[in-house]
Amino acid sequence: MKKLLIGLSLLALAAVAIVWLFPEQVLKAEFSRQRWLAGAEVKTREVDGERWHYLEAGQGPLVVLVHGYTGSKENWLPIIRKLAENHRVVAVDLPGWGESTPKSGADYGPLAQSRRLAAFLKSEQQPAALLVGHSMGGMISGLMAADHPELVERIVFMSSAGVRFKENEFARLVLKGGNPFAVYETERFQDFLSTYVFAEVPYVPKPIAGAIVAARAANKDFEKTVFTQMRLGPEAFLLQERLPLIKQPAILLWCDGDKIIDPSAAAVFAEGLPISVTVMLKGCGHMPMMEQPEAVAAALLGAL
Repeated sequence: MKKLLIGLSLLALAAVAIVWLFPEQVLKAEFSRQRWLAGAEVKTREVDGERWHYLEAGQGPLVVLVHGYTGSKENWLPIIRKLAENHRVVAVDLPGWGESTPKSGADYGPLAQSRRLAAFLKSEQQPAALLVGHSMGGMISGLMAADHPELVERIVFMSSAGVRFKENEFARLVLKGGNPFAVYETERFQDFLSTYVFAEVPYVPKPIAGAIVAARAANKDFEKTVFTQMRLGPEAFLLQERLPLIKQPAILLWCDGDKIIDPSAAAVFAEGLPISVTVMLKGCGHMPMMEQPEAVAAALLGAL
């Protein structure tokens, strides 16, 4: 028994050492593990000069998942397996984000990204039975759906940007010229997650947090430019103006504890959209697909 305990202790110490010494590799390995559990493959496709990276799983009617600001295709891993039981699920990295690299001088604002998304969906050769956009991704998806109704049968706005909502702490900081997302120090990362992102914050080991922060810091100029266009530029509320053009049935999926896009935004969407149903989840924040994956998957499947 003593030898067993010593052996287990040595294994634990080795695991801790690996996390501290090779955090980037540990993070990649964790994403690989989650992809395996979700039954998803990483694929790439060239569309109009853009190299798209995306996750794909399952067969059947097409479900497309679009991440938010500073996000990636991996944000959707907790719900992909359930959705892929009877559907073909594609979770994209928007150009400039995730595994893709921003091109110098290119426009990555909401309208330009909506055109890229339209080109990607055209390359699918079938309309999306369901298009799901989270936060910034909802804004981009909505603009695309308004301009290209033939590409989308139903749409989900999940904690979506693009409309004026009740002023909260996050909004007040933005109006003062701040960017609460601009967290490029490891020490601030956990506080950022607890203050704005999650209702119940997942534990992130410090070396892993450092790897995430370092990756974001390398693209901070790109992040700043996109944030300015999305929140303060002339396109900031363009989606709100175009909501009446979105004729497809829509689901407005929010968490009642969202501190980034206040839940009052759902009512603004409902007022502007011709057809919509609101689903308000309790006890979660800005990342419902990660905080309450079963409830989110059920809501999305209910829309199909």
